[in-house]
Amino acid sequence: EVHLVESGGGLVQAGGSLRLSCAASGFTFDDYAIGWFRQAPGKEREGVSCISSSDGSTNYADSVKGRFTISSDNAKNTVYLQMNSLKPEDTAVYYCAAAYGSSCGNFFEYWGQGTQVTVSS
Repeated sequence: EVHLVESGGGLVQAGGSLRLSCAASGFTFDDYAIGWFRQAPGKEREGVSCISSSDGSTNYADSVKGRFTISSDNAKNTVYLQMNSLKPEDTAVYYCAAAYGSSCGNFFEYWGQGTQVTVSS
């Protein structure tokens, strides 16, 4: 059974940092790209960042470039999202998801339950 479990969310002041983790199980981790998405109240879900587990290539939304860093520990089947210089507009539920084929452009078929990130001003 496939599981994606996010952790590391919480409440932080603006300018602070958090590190989110996405622990994956039930599928061949190296065959998938892992993406981070977020959804704020009243807004559509948006892509934040993605990493290919095969070659480590990454991409980021313009809104988080230079502040967020995605990384992968293939030995632990875990992807991290280091979030620095957090802003109130980063407040959202953050989800990780997996796309088969290692490309961040593929369909994300597996999703976690989400973790809340709240940034106070």
